[in-house]
Amino acid sequence: MSAIDSQAPSITGSPHATDEVDRVLPPGKLIILGLQHVLVMYAGAVAVPLMIGDRLGLSKDTIALLISSDLFCCGVVTLLQCIGIGRIMGIRLPVIMSVTFAAVTPMLAIGIRPDIGLMGIFGATIGAGIITTFIAPLIGRLMPLFPPLVTGVIITSIGLSIMQVGIDWAAGGKGNPEYGSPVYLGISFAVLLFILLVTRFAKGFLSNVAVLLGIIFGFVLSMMMNEVNLNGLHDAKWFAIVTPMALGTPVFDPVSILIMTAVVVIVFIESMGMFLALGEIVGRKLSPQDIVRGLRVDAVGTLFGGVFNSFPHTSFSQNIGLVGVTGVHSRWVCVASGGILITFGMVPKMAILVASIPQFVLGGAGLVMFGMVLATGIRILARINYSTNRYNLYIVAISLGVGLTPTLSHDFFSKFPEVLQPLLHSGIMLATFSAVTLNLFFNGYNKHTGLIPDSHTVKRQPRTVRMWLLMRKVKQQQQDE
Repeated sequence: MSAIDSQAPSITGSPHATDEVDRVLPPGKLIILGLQHVLVMYAGAVAVPLMIGDRLGLSKDTIALLISSDLFCCGVVTLLQCIGIGRIMGIRLPVIMSVTFAAVTPMLAIGIRPDIGLMGIFGATIGAGIITTFIAPLIGRLMPLFPPLVTGVIITSIGLSIMQVGIDWAAGGKGNPEYGSPVYLGISFAVLLFILLVTRFAKGFLSNVAVLLGIIFGFVLSMMMNEVNLNGLHDAKWFAIVTPMALGTPVFDPVSILIMTAVVVIVFIESMGMFLALGEIVGRKLSPQDIVRGLRVDAVGTLFGGVFNSFPHTSFSQNIGLVGVTGVHSRWVCVASGGILITFGMVPKMAILVASIPQFVLGGAGLVMFGMVLATGIRILARINYSTNRYNLYIVAISLGVGLTPTLSHDFFSKFPEVLQPLLHSGIMLATFSAVTLNLFFNGYNKHTGLIPDSHTVKRQPRTVRMWLLMRKVKQQQQDE
């Protein structure tokens, strides 16, 4: 955050919220808490290169390179998001960056073209990263369209969407022939129960790492039941440097670049919702400029990913729930996660060891974490005025229903053009579009978003004017709630 944000008290009324985000924990705690974040996002991070490699028929060595590159890029972009570069980029919140699933279908459509293949994916990723870096400020200007009502719907939709991920994990993961096995469900429930017991009875730091302890417990339990696969660990290298364009020169196809740019813009909308959700959890109100800095990292991370043999990057919603569960709001924990991810990317043996954690072990933890995101959205919606403005009920009801459509019916939009599939299969995007449109229809346009003023705008004013602007924002927010 900017200097003025770090000096001013939180708009939410909590004088400690800002200090907690910027607080640097002891090194040992940073590493353990950072590892907890990595274990939560790891399965999702490696899933995209595995899917791309399998569908394109790539060799085992190439897929291994894609995974190492992916982890390396996730670490670097996470550092960029959490530490930031001046007023240019970085939202400076506890955010973990990873490859977005929204780009999988378009990337496969590009990759199967014999004239460009995998190099066409990298070229489209680089081109989209360059273009969206320049248009990020334009997306940030849309923030007046996101009052608390719309934000609440978006965050609730995020919780509902990623809850499906936790459920699939608990059952063994999508594509698993033993999906839903009682053994998987039993271990998932045991992990969930273990986390709840630690959360309830442990104190201090042990309570903060309840999810990590639960994952370790589930891993040991799975090993005892012969449910852990360590194939490839012996043959993996101890060290491998990630180099740019290791697989060849990217191919820049104009149509592919436009398609990937559209995907990244869609991801921008989802990222805005995730940033607002995280701001709500840590007690920090964000300015439009904060949002722009965060989106710019999404764009630069996408560019960086394309150069270093990876794919479009975005903030990972799974880890937002972990911030809510642990109550640890320090962004430096995620900085530690970034360092761990870079290490895993350059130490393939460690990467395979972590990848051997069964998804059903993560499922028990996922139900807790993803439920926290859902609860945050419900909490925001509970503050909305429904008694004198009955239109708000329509907005919430219809938007959440629309957002659940791709989750409840995978074939609902199957007859639509392939180019629209990334948009139509994003429940978060559908809920966002519905909530914004209906709110404009019923409640009209209101410049007030509940966000604090841009730091550079406030800083230009005299001290008395700055205080008046901040007090006015507080008063407006209280009236809205």
